[in-house]
Amino acid sequence: MKKNNLHNRLHKLGKRATGIAAAAFLVLMAGACGSDFEGYIDEEIDYDTTENNANGEKIGVAMPTKDLQRWVQDGENIESHLRESGFTVDLQYANDDTALQNEQINAMVDEGCKILVIGAIDGTTLTDSLEKAKEAGAVIISYDRLIMGSDAINYYATFDNQLVGTLQGQYIVDALDLENTDGPYNIELFTGSPDDNNCNFFFGGAMEVLQPYIDEGKLVIPSGQVSKEDCSIKGWSTDIATKRMNGLLKEYYNDGKKLDAVLSSNDSVALGIADALSKNYKGDFPVLTGQDCDINSVKNILSGKQSMSIFKDTRTLASKVVEMINAIVNGDEVPVNDTTSYDNGTGIIPSLLCDPVFADKENYEEILLDSGYYTADQLK
Repeated sequence: MKKNNLHNRLHKLGKRATGIAAAAFLVLMAGACGSDFEGYIDEEIDYDTTENNANGEKIGVAMPTKDLQRWVQDGENIESHLRESGFTVDLQYANDDTALQNEQINAMVDEGCKILVIGAIDGTTLTDSLEKAKEAGAVIISYDRLIMGSDAINYYATFDNQLVGTLQGQYIVDALDLENTDGPYNIELFTGSPDDNNCNFFFGGAMEVLQPYIDEGKLVIPSGQVSKEDCSIKGWSTDIATKRMNGLLKEYYNDGKKLDAVLSSNDSVALGIADALSKNYKGDFPVLTGQDCDINSVKNILSGKQSMSIFKDTRTLASKVVEMINAIVNGDEVPVNDTTSYDNGTGIIPSLLCDPVFADKENYEEILLDSGYYTADQLK
């Protein structure tokens, strides 16, 4: 299928999958969020620092790690936008250490943070610190990863994670032209860490698209590994993804069998897959998905080792989190746009969802360069 047709088909996924190609720039700059988003927004975000009661109030921001580029950008963007709005910020990274993240949250509460933004390593390990925060009257926004099993969570801010998977699955469908060809095409499936609730949406969204073609026989999984448990990569580890991909290649593709596509839920996993393919696969690179548009994965897209990556502009999500915090501080209605989808085991968590888009070799300039997210030199 020609590339422009592929982009046109993905554009038709629905009104929530709006910013494909050049028009995505307008969405990103406007911070487009909302399940009822009807079109492109062409106004810039206005970070108004006068119409709020920030008064230097300290906000605690707990991020999981600095080891992944996207979390560093998340933390820095939230901190920057909060400071623009007049808040003091306590930003901490926990180095993927759950005990350390608990300590950091406890310290934030002790230091008087009444609003916490938490990107959890493993939300099931935060029970005690979250209960302490709740007893102290803190409002907690679960950031990007929904914290499960705690009634201390007040709000959830993320991208539409089901749509992330839908876009990845549809990209594979269109790249292989499954509607117009019989196949069969060989595919293998990878998702992320089993303790990350987002994987239920990433993997579920993709499989809703891919499963009919698997049932029809157009897509074949030679390994037979199709369940989320079989396909999970603990900690979203690049090394674990490399090891699993090498194992699949050795067992199922050592006789020259062609691998046509690999579903990968994010870029750190995709990097491991690409590394294994580079060293141990003789054929052409398969269609390979990803998420986060990390620099190394974008470079792989440009060199043909990865096909696409979902772009979740952390500047957009950060700006929306600041809007939520301003509303909390001012006593206004907190902006959310989903009150039905995200149950953390204690009830539905009011959520604010932003729209993801994808970048590939054809549209990366509009998505990543024209928006100012990267410079051309960074991608060399």
